[in-house]
Amino acid sequence: MAHTRLDVVLLFTARSIRLFAYGALSVVLALYLNQVGLSGGQIGMLFTLTLFGDAGISLWITTTADRIGRKRMLLLGAGLMVLAGIVFSLTDDIVLLIIAGIIGVISPSGNEIGPFLSLEQAALSQLLPSQKRTHSFAWYNLAGSLASALGALAAGFASKALLNAGYSELASYRAVIYGYAGCGVILVLLFLFLSKGVEAAPANAGKEKRVLGLHKSRGVVMKLSGLFALDAFAGGFVIQSMVAYWFHIKFNVDTALLGSIFFGANIFAGLSGLLAAGIANRIGLINTMVFTHIPSNVLLILVPLMPNLTLAITMLLLRFSISQMDVPTRQSYTMAVVDPDERSAASGVTTIARSIGAAVSPALAGVLLASPALIGVPFVIAGGLKIVYDLLLYRNFRKADVK
Repeated sequence: MAHTRLDVVLLFTARSIRLFAYGALSVVLALYLNQVGLSGGQIGMLFTLTLFGDAGISLWITTTADRIGRKRMLLLGAGLMVLAGIVFSLTDDIVLLIIAGIIGVISPSGNEIGPFLSLEQAALSQLLPSQKRTHSFAWYNLAGSLASALGALAAGFASKALLNAGYSELASYRAVIYGYAGCGVILVLLFLFLSKGVEAAPANAGKEKRVLGLHKSRGVVMKLSGLFALDAFAGGFVIQSMVAYWFHIKFNVDTALLGSIFFGANIFAGLSGLLAAGIANRIGLINTMVFTHIPSNVLLILVPLMPNLTLAITMLLLRFSISQMDVPTRQSYTMAVVDPDERSAASGVTTIARSIGAAVSPALAGVLLASPALIGVPFVIAGGLKIVYDLLLYRNFRKADVK
């Protein structure tokens, strides 16, 4: 029990530090890349290639982790995060940036990226009773959202303070990326203390034919993966770095205010995820996902239609106040419908599907943001496609809902 408690604490702490780094990076990354000479289209293409690279690396890590070891793979992921942070902070060569983005782990969205989420959720599902899974995932996501919010706030004010102290925009943004690499080093140290309790039990090892680490649950996981990829493709149009860039070019918002906006957005997002656990206990996981997600996407469509900054921020914050209720419920549903020895692979495959889906759209969003007449279109596309996803999810899985 002592080892179990320590492992849970370490996993929650790692999630918090990682999302702090992701939140901080999302505020300045597009601005930093613009300062080193990349255009909006090039930034979008870099983000697309980064997400494709992450998908490939994460697929290999998560589908082999239950055989090779979850702890080892978490350490590898943390090392790749350090690598990406160091390269991004030291060069403005777009080729090297692309290579580092593909091989390393770097988050342009402010959200989870890399193999960490899949491996940590599989470990938590094993360490905690099944009846506490959705509630635990809600707190796990809240911890990440709060950390991401604090990271966004810290990055915004730190870069603004450096600017006021006489540093260039490039230097002030680069300091945040140094901090990102430093957070990766802390993750390495945390993962070193994980016990064997996080490793998968070898109950069915070798007894079933496996594809991508899956056996009995391949069909349902593949169907979920296709739907999650559509949702993520839509979300890729409005990743946090791109939304920050939109506010900057639309309303000339500085980094301090950007940090404050995303601080509030992530706080609301985390609290909405926490509320989801109680709702799901009453109406089911699928119903919770769909009935809260559709209104949030209507609010997303309204953001670029607002005539001033105050109303645009208001719509964005309202959207975030209900937007994440589908996250812990989606994660818990995936863990509930697969065998225990498939959890790392199932979470990995669905997460990679989301990564691939999200990888294409930033490049398209970058092209749209480069045109003054089309800068609001990414929000409309994202909201519309997400509503389509919600309806398809409900049609396909409402009869297989669980609590």
